[in-house]
Amino acid sequence: MSGIERDTDGRLTDAPDRAARIFGNEVPAADYARACRSKARYARRFGDDTQTVYHLRATSLPVVGDRLGVRDLTIAGVEGQPGVVPLDLLDDVRSTAGDGVTPVIVGNIRMGFGHYRISMAIASAAHALGYAPYWLDLSDLEGTTCAKVISRQNDLYSLGSRLSQRFGLFNRLYWEPLNSEGFRKLSYNACDQKNAELMAPPLRDLPRDVPFVGTHVWPAQAAVHAGLTHVVNAIPDNWPMALHLAEGALHTVQTPSAYLGYRELRGMAPGRALRPMPAGSLFYTGHYVDDELVRGVRPDCAGRRERLAGDAPVRLMLSVGGAGAQGELFRSIIRHLLPAVRQGRCALLVNVGDHRDVWDALARQIPELRDDGLTTCHFDDFAEVARFADDALADVRGGVTGVHAFCDADIFAAVYATNLLMRCCDALITKPSELSFYPVPKVMIHRVGGHEAWGAIRAAEVGDGTYELDTVEETCAMLDDLLACPDLLCGMCDAIERNADAGLYDGAYKAVRLAVEGPGALARD
Repeated sequence: MSGIERDTDGRLTDAPDRAARIFGNEVPAADYARACRSKARYARRFGDDTQTVYHLRATSLPVVGDRLGVRDLTIAGVEGQPGVVPLDLLDDVRSTAGDGVTPVIVGNIRMGFGHYRISMAIASAAHALGYAPYWLDLSDLEGTTCAKVISRQNDLYSLGSRLSQRFGLFNRLYWEPLNSEGFRKLSYNACDQKNAELMAPPLRDLPRDVPFVGTHVWPAQAAVHAGLTHVVNAIPDNWPMALHLAEGALHTVQTPSAYLGYRELRGMAPGRALRPMPAGSLFYTGHYVDDELVRGVRPDCAGRRERLAGDAPVRLMLSVGGAGAQGELFRSIIRHLLPAVRQGRCALLVNVGDHRDVWDALARQIPELRDDGLTTCHFDDFAEVARFADDALADVRGGVTGVHAFCDADIFAAVYATNLLMRCCDALITKPSELSFYPVPKVMIHRVGGHEAWGAIRAAEVGDGTYELDTVEETCAMLDDLLACPDLLCGMCDAIERNADAGLYDGAYKAVRLAVEGPGALARD
């Protein structure tokens, strides 16, 4: 069975079967049959609601609602239920943002923190460009088959990430190959396209021509299956994988190497010549970065240089992922840095997102964090975190000392705190995931999944981060050098400013403009 779209009169109709033929490339019969079985399994387990008529509602969002004007789209109910009516998106825009303002849907899922961070960048850019951003998290559409399928997939991915860090053999023989080569294959995209047919129903309440930017491939695929006509698929990874294809959408990538790899569908069907993506379906935009971070590049880098020149404690920020992977590496880094923290050579900012259990485990396993008054906790108070970040940004004389831990049960506060803290830190310690592309000096620790390796390669090549540090020993040696040699971080700041001048961090603006104005938007640049 094909996907479901709407014709010009709003009737449901069969759509092209995007799992059978991908950019003109026939999917082998065995792979297509496997894709159909995958959809059938999910339908049996979670139900098939493709003929259900859902309606959405728009409500306010914490933190990003106030700062970026973002509103949240969730399920209001099913047609026929008392009080449930179709969403009038344009009326909501008029009443909340004003007449003549264009809405932009930011379609996403929560899988770790990465896709939420990219979504916030897109929403921030849309807001800065004068549009009204709407947040649509497919995993938060309660009661739908869509949300159940995504939840299952997310659970499996999180489990794999954790196991890959605990068991080297599992990582080497299964997880790395799956993330670098398994997700790369066109057959994987066929499965996702079939599964995405089950994700389309909630999106049919949106106007067909509403600008839609998906920061994960599933929302982009679901939007296309639902019949939306102005869909942008903002590809996050720097390693070309068929996983990220959503034919029917305009695709954007952050790097020139990714552009060539995706355009040629490089390695997506080993031993077989593939037709390339057609002209006009793929665009290189630059890195997806929030407007406030782009505008802050020069003052933030100037503050870093002044602190480093004045022998203030070097502020190192450690961003801990939600999947719970890399726990031992994080502990080793913190233990190694604690002597420098006590000596006043370093200040450590640890953001565990919305995972209080991760911080509790760190404090239990590193007793010094709780026993000697070294740590200040900033928990569940975003206003206080914002004040801390503002004060730290203004202070270049070393007022930030010790260890500062950040955690918030609200996912939006937890993720957006990273944006605030990035601006006032001197270097970010992170795996080479979506944070590889942000304008802050970066220490790239070992990846989780083979596809992430190319994020570190990109950061090292453009000069705003280190190469990937494969071991604890190599990571700690790099941190020691950064503390001892301020010129290393100053050099990264120089590169960040050059990159900003060249428009390298303008990808979020361009992705939004593509969704609103179409391909001609970038042709005019």
